[in-house]
Amino acid sequence: MRILEVANDKKLQKEFLEFPVKLYASDKNWIRPLDQDIENTFNPAKNKLFKHGECTRWVLQDDQGETLGRVAAFINHETSKNEPQPTGGMGFFECIDNKDAAFLLFDTCKEWLLNRGMEAMDGPINFGERDSFWGLMVKGWEFEPTYKMPWTKQYYISFFEEYGFKDYFQQYVYSAYILASTADKSVMDKAYRIYANTNITFQHITKRELSKFGEDFRTIYNEAWAKFPGVKAMNQEQAQSLVAQMKPIIEEKLIWFAYDGDRPIAFFIVIPDLNQIVKHLNGKFGIWEKIKFMLLLWKGVVTRTCGLIFGVVPDYQGKGVESAIAIKLRLEAQSNPFFQYETIDMNWVGDFNPKMNRFVSQLGTTRDKEYITYRYLFDREKPFTRCPRVG
Repeated sequence: MRILEVANDKKLQKEFLEFPVKLYASDKNWIRPLDQDIENTFNPAKNKLFKHGECTRWVLQDDQGETLGRVAAFINHETSKNEPQPTGGMGFFECIDNKDAAFLLFDTCKEWLLNRGMEAMDGPINFGERDSFWGLMVKGWEFEPTYKMPWTKQYYISFFEEYGFKDYFQQYVYSAYILASTADKSVMDKAYRIYANTNITFQHITKRELSKFGEDFRTIYNEAWAKFPGVKAMNQEQAQSLVAQMKPIIEEKLIWFAYDGDRPIAFFIVIPDLNQIVKHLNGKFGIWEKIKFMLLLWKGVVTRTCGLIFGVVPDYQGKGVESAIAIKLRLEAQSNPFFQYETIDMNWVGDFNPKMNRFVSQLGTTRDKEYITYRYLFDREKPFTRCPRVG
């Protein structure tokens, strides 16, 4: 077996993208990601983390040139220094059912990170935000993945754990039928108490006011999320760029904000699950695929939604605002006879946030998918500790 660094080799770049297509040919629920979503990770012009980080990737082949696996390694110097030890990452791992091949891919990442001063590696993760290509799937193969969420082979679990990776934290996807499911009575009671407070109002997003909602999102995000491990505060430019990128797929009545007077205090960001369209595009997004994308979106083939992120500023947490804004979407759907969406996946609820897990489980959801983010300490004698809880 031989490890080949992809670098700028166009043939290897193509093989990095095409190998999973062969690997998952018999897995009916696997959906091929868009090639551009993968390639943008490794493009310094597209990925802002190259400003304070570095990454590379490899393809593993046998002596006859047949691809056996792929992997990437990366360092985000801004976040690695905040860990108990300098910690890099590995991800985009795909491999045939062969432990020797898998371990060679792990070893390659380890050596690359060691040579750059790292003392541990997390994986499989992304050289980017946590909402994309993050974690190893350990439950939920009977479901299609939502957009940019992993869908990986079940035998990968033994590869990671036999190599010595430890469970650093888990993240869950909770699912529900938007119209049919019912929340716990305690949640509904809290919601209606908040609705009775005339000072607190709820508003869905409007595209003509995206700039305003972008700033409101940033305000709430920085108060509610910046305290979490690995999460940085967002500046104005980043917030406006985010809403601009989302504009083509925004459904106004899926995204809700709560206000106390003029103060933004909560958001619930939900989008259509684009994977119901992406699965028809074979990884491509050229001019014809874009036309097909818009046609399928217009035809209403998307019936799933994806809850991207939920936030309440600290001094309003635990007072019922969480319940009220979550139920607001359901009430809107029930009052709209043309509402096309059937289900919602509440993505990325970390086990280090027990309050959020408890709350989401009370919304009439089931925990359909589970992922593990592993950590491997290079010093095998050093004590391992899981990600600290928050809240």
